[in-house]
Amino acid sequence: MTIRASTPMFLMSRKIKSMGVKMVLLGEGSDEIFGGYPYFHKAPNKEEFHEETCQKIKALHLYDCLRANKSTSAWHILYRQKEQFSDGVGYSWIDGLKEHANQQSSIDAIPWFLLFFTLQTDRQVTDGMLLHANYVYPENTPTTKEAYLYRTIFEKHFSKNAARSTVPGGPSVACSTAKAVEWDAEWSKNPDPSGRASLGVHVAAYEAAADAKTAEPKNGTL
Repeated sequence: MTIRASTPMFLMSRKIKSMGVKMVLLGEGSDEIFGGYPYFHKAPNKEEFHEETCQKIKALHLYDCLRANKSTSAWHILYRQKEQFSDGVGYSWIDGLKEHANQQSSIDAIPWFLLFFTLQTDRQVTDGMLLHANYVYPENTPTTKEAYLYRTIFEKHFSKNAARSTVPGGPSVACSTAKAVEWDAEWSKNPDPSGRASLGVHVAAYEAAADAKTAEPKNGTL
């Protein structure tokens, strides 16, 4: 949920800086308050729905707000958290931005990106390294090669136990808390923090796209 989201935000902040912008307003927190993430549809009851929103709001400073603050401050841009309850003034341009992005992108590009990233991590993290990850990193042990790669980079710059303890861990699916992973048995098999990587959560999940592509007729035959 976080490094993947931080990377484009970091790059976007560089672009914003080059345009002469000195301050940005962000509205992190709306999805947490209203249960706007798609995985909330799997909440078994209203009590757990409410509890999840509370936990997400309380942890905003550890995730979304922290990511936004660090990504922008890296380029000396002042970040300010806008109130979650807004009158919506000035937000009409977002619809136009979404439409433009949809015209310029295609879901067919996703498998290429995943393949590229997978090749990069496979080159740097072997199966043996991941197999013994619990011995190398007993605290918050990485469970994927991607997570292992991120962890090695983190340890290179912040090797102290105190620094390691500031990073929350645990499984997450589509930005959920660890508790919400229990809402669907399938999620525990692939607890990926990115929404599009979780089948049954995002309308354009990676798995769904791959299945659809496999089922396409080839040379006029099935």
